[in-house]
Amino acid sequence: MSHYRARLGLLLACLLISSFASAEDTTPADELRIGIGDPVSGKKKVQSENCQECHGLNGISSSPTFPKLAGQYAEYIEKQLRDFQSGKRQHPIMNVMAESLSEDDRMDIASYFAGNPAMQGDGTGGSQIALDIFTRGDMARGIPPCQSCHGETGKGKTTPTDTHPVIGGQHRNYLREQLRNWRSGARNNSPNDVMNIVAKFLSDEEIEALSQYISGL
Repeated sequence: MSHYRARLGLLLACLLISSFASAEDTTPADELRIGIGDPVSGKKKVQSENCQECHGLNGISSSPTFPKLAGQYAEYIEKQLRDFQSGKRQHPIMNVMAESLSEDDRMDIASYFAGNPAMQGDGTGGSQIALDIFTRGDMARGIPPCQSCHGETGKGKTTPTDTHPVIGGQHRNYLREQLRNWRSGARNNSPNDVMNIVAKFLSDEEIEALSQYISGL
C-alpha cells in the first residue's frame, strides 16, 4: 500500500509541475540557470581542478561516458558535486575529484558550466516507444511523461521547490547508464527517489529507445 501511495504521489506531483513552472517568477531565466556562483572564478577552478579533462572546457565532453554540463542548471550541478562529496552518489573518479571542493568552489564551477550554451542534440533518434513515454508516459504502470519534469525539449524546468535537470542533447551512452542505475538502485540521489520509482518499470528496450530519443533533442 505504501508503494502504491508513493507512485500515486509521484504522478500527481509530476502532473502539477507544469502549472508551477508557468507561474509568474520575477527572477530572469538566465539567473535561475546560472545561480549565485561566480562563473569567471568558476572557469579558473574548472581548469585548476582539471574538470575539463572529462567534461570539456565549455562543458561539452568528447567521451560519451562523461556527461555534458553545458547549460545545465547550476543548482543541479552543485547538488551532484555535493552528493559526490558526501558519498550519497558514487563514482570512482568524481568522489575523489569533489572531495576537497569548498561550497564556493562547487557554486562557482556550477555557475560557469551553467552559463555556457546549452547542450543540443542532432535531431535524430526518434521512435514511437520513446515518444509515447516521453510525451504521455504510461499511467497504468505509474510512469509520468518525462516532459512533465524535464520539459518538452528536455531542457529542464525549475519550480518553487525543485530543479529538474537538462537531459535533452545529453550523450546517449550516459543517459542509458543513468537510467539503468536508477532502475537497479545503484544511483538513488533524486528527490523523493522519483527517478528510482520511474525507472523501475522501464524495460531494456524502453531505456534504449529513450536514451536515443532524448540524446537527439
